[in-house]
Amino acid sequence: MIGGGLKGEIYNLVEFPIRTRIMAKTEIPNPQESRAPQLAMRLSLAAGFFMLVTKAVAYGMTGSAAILADAAESVVHVVAVCFAAYSLWLSRKPPDPTHQYGHDKIAFFSAGFEGAMIVLAAVYILYESVQRLIAGPRLENVGAGASLVLVAGLINGILGGYLVWIGKKNGSLILEADGRHVLTDCLTSLGVLVGLGLTLLTGWGRLDPVVAILIALQILWMGSKLIRQSIGGLMDEVDPVTQAQIRQLLTEMTSEAGVAFHGLRHRNAGDSTWVEFHLLFPKDTSLESAHSLATRIEEWIQHDSTMRTEVISHLETL
Repeated sequence: MIGGGLKGEIYNLVEFPIRTRIMAKTEIPNPQESRAPQLAMRLSLAAGFFMLVTKAVAYGMTGSAAILADAAESVVHVVAVCFAAYSLWLSRKPPDPTHQYGHDKIAFFSAGFEGAMIVLAAVYILYESVQRLIAGPRLENVGAGASLVLVAGLINGILGGYLVWIGKKNGSLILEADGRHVLTDCLTSLGVLVGLGLTLLTGWGRLDPVVAILIALQILWMGSKLIRQSIGGLMDEVDPVTQAQIRQLLTEMTSEAGVAFHGLRHRNAGDSTWVEFHLLFPKDTSLESAHSLATRIEEWIQHDSTMRTEVISHLETL
């Protein structure tokens, strides 16, 4: 019992606006129950194998260092997608006695692993390209090879955009990271096509490994960004946008109810968000009334979030 004088008053004050807000969103599907992320990951895995075979054939036809760079990046992508598919499955398992907060943190390991694989591919591409730049490349069947790379690049562009969209829609860092990797692969293919075209126009064979080196540097930059994102998530780095949105919701609700809050903090667990805060009530507020208000504020935050959200509130007196 916090108090008895204001029993039911806070409940009546905020019940209608909160309930109206929640009812308006009851038809929104739960991201955890959606099959779209799993289907998108399977599509990414199948496309990854197709891209790898296509680029390997293109490299065999042409002997191009730039196409080799593109194919090497696809090898990394297939390995990374396999790990991402496992991570997506594991992240959606419910909490258990040994993982009481769930398994969502695997998303950051997945992003970090994918970033590390991209960096590894970039180092390999740089090594091969420098070797070919020194020795002098020999190109054959450039037109046919370029056509295969063009097809692969177009498919990757569509797939990458789709994966990023599904990832953001469902609050899945794993899918979003995979989509950005696919888009990187698409940009790599476009760079290869530009390099091959310039090589044909100028007749300068060493332009091919030069383009491969530029592609490797771009891949290295993308990989380092994923690793940085992974580290930030594992270290519970605050997202200022999410923090501001939650603070705005709490300010709106508590001002209507005549109460206050403090101690707001949140953490991104990968595919979910954990939110904690303290609510401050007048001393004569009943425990029942205070608990009802806290529950409705928690529900409101959960329904306003694009990710699965766990909310914990602590009740105090002013």
